[in-house]
Amino acid sequence: MVWLDGFLMGGGLIVAIGAQNAFVIRQGMTGHFVFWICLFCSCSDALLIWSGVYGLSAITRALPLLIPVLTYGGVAFLCWFGVGAVRRVLRPVGMGNDAAEAPSLRTALLTCAAFTFLNPHVYLDTVVLLGTVANAHPAGEQAAFATGASMASFLWFFVIGFGAMALKPWFDRPRVWQVIDGIIALVMFSLAAKIFFGA
Repeated sequence: MVWLDGFLMGGGLIVAIGAQNAFVIRQGMTGHFVFWICLFCSCSDALLIWSGVYGLSAITRALPLLIPVLTYGGVAFLCWFGVGAVRRVLRPVGMGNDAAEAPSLRTALLTCAAFTFLNPHVYLDTVVLLGTVANAHPAGEQAAFATGASMASFLWFFVIGFGAMALKPWFDRPRVWQVIDGIIALVMFSLAAKIFFGA
């Protein structure tokens, strides 16, 4: 079944913990706009997957400067978010205080968009890799492959977002958030270094 191939491959690529996943998990833990963040991430992934299957990879080949611009923009954004996590480690708060400082939906979606579209790996995974594999299938099977990969994204983001939200009562202690934000900071800085030195 072609859609199952797409589902398994898309799921295998997206499960790796990265900046976008860490952001979705944190939003789930705080309970801030979880549905909209999960929906945005899922739809963005689906858009990139379908674009890759139907030709966006050709655009990235035609515009070779696009990937370097996204790469260094992504590094800068990851470092900025990592610094914010470090500041929260130094001044930890529980969810009661954190809720008072909740970002607006617009701010949360813009941050999520930056994690999604400033990450060069998302283009390599969804556009180049999935697009290449989809087009290696016989003609007419690309849509089924893209549908399966998109389904994996929807399932994954809603599971981690609402799964983290279910644990919300456990995250009322500043010390817990200190550990979580410390891990997030390490993820952001390590990803930034990996992208920068691999560019």
